[in-house]
Amino acid sequence: MRGVRDDALPPDPFAGDPNDPVWALDAADSDAPEPVSAQERDELLADLRDLAVYQALLEQRSVRGVVVDCAECQEPHYHDWALLRASLEQLLADGRMRPHEPAYDPNPAAYVSWEYCRGYTDGITAAARQTAKSS
Repeated sequence: MRGVRDDALPPDPFAGDPNDPVWALDAADSDAPEPVSAQERDELLADLRDLAVYQALLEQRSVRGVVVDCAECQEPHYHDWALLRASLEQLLADGRMRPHEPAYDPNPAAYVSWEYCRGYTDGITAAARQTAKSS
């Protein structure tokens, strides 16, 4: 999708206004989250490494990403590989993930769970070890 040029947008009616209402949004958004702990950082880095492996193995099999069952809304959330990577990197950098747009009309058959990714990778690894032993 192509973006809209800045000069094609209407002018900001609050440009230069010190009472711009957006500042209230920025203030509410500035509630700095706790930085991630060393253990959480290690876990996030491990998740990012795992994600790279999962994507390399499963994307070639037409898997688009990971599905996560949301405990809050009781609905599945579909995350493409790039979106999930960006979310984990943002959590690592900022200590929180910002809201994002859900996948548009996802095909549930194109997404797998994190546990499936792990199991698939373990199976590929075990098969490779068996082949190496046989050789």
